[in-house]
Amino acid sequence: MAKKSRNKPAEELRQDIARSREDVERRLARVRDESDFPKKIRRSIRREPVPWIVGAIAVGLLVTAVVTRRKKIVVSGKPGVKSKSGMLEAGFLLGALKVAATLLKPVVVKMVEEKFGHFGMQDRPKPKGF
Repeated sequence: MAKKSRNKPAEELRQDIARSREDVERRLARVRDESDFPKKIRRSIRREPVPWIVGAIAVGLLVTAVVTRRKKIVVSGKPGVKSKSGMLEAGFLLGALKVAATLLKPVVVKMVEEKFGHFGMQDRPKPKGF
């Protein structure tokens, strides 16, 4: 190839150099365009937003599932401790408190009305300007 270029006139060589420069510039511009990933992603989101939205939701659910996963803790009962009787006593106590609260509710409401009932009956002063 070196021999061929020697036989060409100078003007023709300059034109070849100019053409090769333009070709290199075009290829370089194409490489820059192909390697511009943020631009490609924005263009893809504008063209087809539904798959991007579905993907974002899926990633969000996956991250949420991974973050909120809790380690299971197994507690074995110690020998000689009666855990069922403690739960039975707590259940009985809560049931008794519920019955007592139901029976005492009218008494408590009446007492509160007697003590604080007169506060709600006072006329409030009207705001200025009305």
